[in-house]
Amino acid sequence: MNPIVIIVILLVVALFLTLTILASMFQKVGPNEALIVSGFGGTKVVHGGGRVVWPLVQTSKRLSLELMSFDVAPQQALYTKQGVALNVEAVSQIKVKNDPQSILTAAEQFLSKPPQERQSLIRLVMEGHLRGITGLLTVESIVKEPEMVAAQVRSGVADDLYKMGLEVISFTIRDLRDDNEYIANMGRPDIARIKREADIAGAEAMRDTEIRKAQAAREAAVARSLADQETTIARAASETKQAEAIRDLNLKKAEYEQTVRSQQAQTDKAYDIEANIAQQKVVAEQVNVELVRKQREAEVQQAEIKRRESELIATILRPAEIDKQKIEALAGAEQNRLRLEAEGRASAIRVTGEAEADIIRQKGQAEADAMQKRADAFAMYSQAAVLDKILTSLPELARSLGESVKAIDSVTIVSTGADGSAASKMTNDVATMVAQVPALVEALSGVNIAELIKSLPGLQTTQGTKDGIVVNGKATPTAAD
Repeated sequence: MNPIVIIVILLVVALFLTLTILASMFQKVGPNEALIVSGFGGTKVVHGGGRVVWPLVQTSKRLSLELMSFDVAPQQALYTKQGVALNVEAVSQIKVKNDPQSILTAAEQFLSKPPQERQSLIRLVMEGHLRGITGLLTVESIVKEPEMVAAQVRSGVADDLYKMGLEVISFTIRDLRDDNEYIANMGRPDIARIKREADIAGAEAMRDTEIRKAQAAREAAVARSLADQETTIARAASETKQAEAIRDLNLKKAEYEQTVRSQQAQTDKAYDIEANIAQQKVVAEQVNVELVRKQREAEVQQAEIKRRESELIATILRPAEIDKQKIEALAGAEQNRLRLEAEGRASAIRVTGEAEADIIRQKGQAEADAMQKRADAFAMYSQAAVLDKILTSLPELARSLGESVKAIDSVTIVSTGADGSAASKMTNDVATMVAQVPALVEALSGVNIAELIKSLPGLQTTQGTKDGIVVNGKATPTAAD
């Protein structure tokens, strides 16, 4: 065999063996571990890498850098500042720091110890600091501010752990207990206070609700009252306008009626005057023809005239004045009543009452004026009209006298003479009764028909005789003739 080939093969085998040996001596660690190499060349720390460890002259060990989580639960109770014994359970997370110096420190203290022993040592340190911090605090602060307790524990244990090459990632109090139920009773005042505050808040809320409801109801009532007031004002204004329109209409009606009555009274008066004038002419002619017969009738008519005047005064004028006064009094009383009633009512009712009072007063005044004009018409009767009334009433009076004789059922005449004077006597008695009618008129009314006839123009009695009266130069036989 060629020596060169053998040399090459030997070199290759030697290189392979060298590489294999080097590979077996090279040690690697991940990011969660640290390689501690000690011996020849001193102590070296490899974190997340690899290094050749020479046998016989060097040795290597691995140190875990992973997070260590364990419970911190002291077997004995921890006493607070108040002397209350508490059973505290906490959870802590600790790891080796990443810097080479901390890794070397941790390797010096924990590298030869198993994980359980390592955690026991760390737990003792944590429990000691937790006991010391608990003794400085009250139960209330521990219960209400567990984060503050954890922060103080982390701050207090940091120096000790730093000396071990460790750091606290977190420390959390998981449970607090006490055998005296201090913690359970501690919350009762707050619970009672919270319930009380809740009850007070509920009562205040109900109070505010009721106040809001009352305010809303009051505002609604005020709004409704204002609306009703505006409605009442609008209705009153409408009624006032209606009342004013009715009043104006009634006033116009009253004025129209008063004008009609006034014109009617004037027409009646003018008609009566014309009728009286015409009647005077007729009476003057009739008196010229029937003067003697009318002389005694005139006396009766004069009496009837006075009686009629008295009757007119008693039955028309005085009642008219009384009615006028009564109507005015009633109108005044009605006006006063309406005024008194109107004081408590709205302006619309006041206007209506005054309108009614004005209408009643105007109606009464119109009736009184009509009666007064009628009385004036009667007062304007002339003597000829009076004589006409008397003369036209005489036949009726004579007829009434005849009715008394007519009412006799039967008459028995006893005559003692042969000339039949008993029958003529009865006839003479009746004639005597009729002849006494003018005297009866004068006795009843005080009107002398003969004197009334004498006073009329166109009728003159210039000469009287024993047996009659001369009229216009002519002798007129008397009733005896």
